[in-house]
Amino acid sequence: MSVTRLAAAAAAGLMATALAATALAQEKTQKPPLHGSHWMAITGKPLAATAGARMFEQGGNAVDAACAMLAATSTMWDVLSWGGETQALIYNPETGRIIVINGLGVAPTGATAEFYRRKGLKYPPEHGPLAAVTPGTPGALLTMLAEYGRLSLAEVLAPSISLADGYAIEAETADRIEREKEHIKQWPYAKAVMLPHPGQAREAPQAGEIFRQPDLAATLRKLVEAEAQALAAGRSRKEAIMAAYERFYRGDIGEEFVRGLREQGGLVTREDLARWRVELEEPVHTNYRGIDVYKLDRWVQGPAMLQALNILENFDLRAMGYNSAQYIHTVYQAMSLAFADRDFYYGDPYFPPEEPIRGLLSKEYAKERAALVNPERNDPAIGPGDPYPHQGGVNPYLDLLKQRAAAVPAFDAARFAQATNSGDGSMRRGTTTVVAADKEGWLVSMTPSGGWLPAVIAGKTGIGVSQRAQSFVLDPAENPFNVIEPGKRPRATLTPSLAFKDGKPWLAFAVQGGDTQDQNLLQFFLNVVEFGMTPQQAVEAPNFNSWQLHDSFGMHEIYPGRLLLNNEVPDWTRRDLKARGYQPEYASRTSGPINAVLLDHANGTFWGASSNHGEDYGIAW
Repeated sequence: MSVTRLAAAAAAGLMATALAATALAQEKTQKPPLHGSHWMAITGKPLAATAGARMFEQGGNAVDAACAMLAATSTMWDVLSWGGETQALIYNPETGRIIVINGLGVAPTGATAEFYRRKGLKYPPEHGPLAAVTPGTPGALLTMLAEYGRLSLAEVLAPSISLADGYAIEAETADRIEREKEHIKQWPYAKAVMLPHPGQAREAPQAGEIFRQPDLAATLRKLVEAEAQALAAGRSRKEAIMAAYERFYRGDIGEEFVRGLREQGGLVTREDLARWRVELEEPVHTNYRGIDVYKLDRWVQGPAMLQALNILENFDLRAMGYNSAQYIHTVYQAMSLAFADRDFYYGDPYFPPEEPIRGLLSKEYAKERAALVNPERNDPAIGPGDPYPHQGGVNPYLDLLKQRAAAVPAFDAARFAQATNSGDGSMRRGTTTVVAADKEGWLVSMTPSGGWLPAVIAGKTGIGVSQRAQSFVLDPAENPFNVIEPGKRPRATLTPSLAFKDGKPWLAFAVQGGDTQDQNLLQFFLNVVEFGMTPQQAVEAPNFNSWQLHDSFGMHEIYPGRLLLNNEVPDWTRRDLKARGYQPEYASRTSGPINAVLLDHANGTFWGASSNHGEDYGIAW
């Protein structure tokens, strides 16, 4: 019996929902759940999960394991490279605090709105050297390891150095290289690495072929060498790891990165690298029916999930029944309201103007937004609200809000058909996930991304550069908080999650998939909290996706009413949703691979979950 059919019984009311939850607890999943009592390591590739497991076997904690998995996925081009960006939530059991790792790169010198307009662009490009922001993943990894890990950099990077020397490449990445080869051929350093069979019908590696990255291996060895030299000079473990940080951002690695990128038309300077730094921050959070949910701040989309939870707290979702038409409609409307605010109010908090995050996350504002939900019809004209009164302020952008309200696009059937025929496009682009836990209480949720294929490789470093500049806007009328400026972070889609229950760490969860990330994480969370699913059932359960939000990539398109439904959704639900004004389409997989760890405090064990599609994988003990 499918998860959908089981949960449909919940529509009869609360008693039926309880019965469905009992049945769900007994249902087998396509992938077995992970169980462990000592540690758990889950990420986007089996070999990368093995790298994390090796750290635990060497005496490392969950941060060491997460750093090793991050390094391995970056080396394997698991929809990212070393020149991308890394964001993490880390629970430190020694202090009882959650730490935010902000490893998002910034726009380089010269990257102004006027610069891109002069090139005839409406947004920064989707790929190529002018899409690059400064690399953040190396700094984030080194900072996390130095501050919260216990192993050496040499130990943590050993699996990745071995992978860079050569590993049997998997079909997913090899085939993506082949699909993107015409782009890759534009950039000489990427071409040399990615296309080992020039002139042949297939120029990319074959699945199972040994894929070698000698320049990247040399770069990683330089980082380890910097650590060894610092240790030999009598410096502490932390100082030695940060010596590698110094070599990357202010030494010979950074020098070659800049030279190689600028040779190909990029803007990043030595000064841009030297000025950039990792920020250690506090998370934002909300409480949903007694459970505290933590996300990164408004420089990513994470608070949109918190806003959606605040709105949905005003509805009885359980009584609606899992994936009933009323449930899908209500959650869609809540997401539309939250993402409309995301599209207008989110941006880099280190740059003025200050985003109204307190108002956006207030329960009173959520009630105001929830009152806008029409229970019978989709509202294609949903726009951003005004959170300023809920934090004692006056909105300085009321004129821009009026402009946006007047410019809401009508549903364009031809454009919808074209986008549907071309697949998901950029809306579900990029990212991998890393989650890790250990018996000492360390808990990590991470969503690294950037430098995905096709990527420019910066000179002889072997490092693929980020394409994140495309998430900026050039016109303040679209989002006055996210207009590109040198030194500014783009509002990204990357969004790890932690949840606490009864004051204790309870759940770490993350997913890949661009703008669909917080949609899928919201539904995963509701699957567990409202419908009693186990983590593995929840990651396999059919999701739905909305396109009634501005794409964070490419041309920042929006498709009001567009709705991706799972093939399992029954005919009567499909008819109901069409009658409510939706334009549905269908697929067998309707979320990126979700990875999660749940802490079972009653038994002192972990429940791990990894979606039943993609190449994500977990190992536990």
